Amino acid sequence: MFTGIVEELGEVTGIEQAGDFAGDAVALTVRGPVVTADAGRGDSIAVNGVCLTVTAVSGDGFSADVMKETLDRSSLGALTAGSPVNLERAAKVSDRLGGHIVQGHVDAKAEVVERISGSRWETVRISLPAGLARYVVEKGSITVDGVSLTVASVSGDSFTVSLIPTTLDLTTLGAKGIGAPVNLEADVIAKYVERLVTHAQAGA
Repeated sequence: MFTGIVEELGEVTGIEQAGDFAGDAVALTVRGPVVTADAGRGDSIAVNGVCLTVTAVSGDGFSADVMKETLDRSSLGALTAGSPVNLERAAKVSDRLGGHIVQGHVDAKAEVVERISGSRWETVRISLPAGLARYVVEKGSITVDGVSLTVASVSGDSFTVSLIPTTLDLTTLGAKGIGAPVNLEADVIAKYVERLVTHAQAGA
């Protein structure tokens, strides 16, 4: 489990084919001195909001295998050597929950559709896939590329978030241009509520 508070901006240093066929799986190597400081094999690290299992640690970097399902459902398949990535270690039970409960299980890929600059912040509009729209509400939480954000507004097939200077400076969201892909994870509490209500209505 994660909280959506990015610990550092890492860098992809290598991508190698890992499956028998192209696109099956890749071995991803990422530089991130903060998240690797106490990392070991088997630990979980979120990369752009995707929970990955560390397969090896070497110096200030780590490696992880990325399966086809993850490549298909997230934007990790578009990464290249040199790509910046948001990194966060799994939360400890004793940690402060600075963001919200994040599983690192991407629900959908979306894209940046608009950026509006303010005096010290930016409003960013992001496309909202139809299957995810029912979980996104104004002032609710959503994870965008691993960053816990508050939904500013929801309108049809898109939503907006406001990015403060810290988020713009310390995460990939500051440099995402129009059309750039992002990973979305809806608030897991909304999913469980829907599931429970559906079952309750079916049993009524």
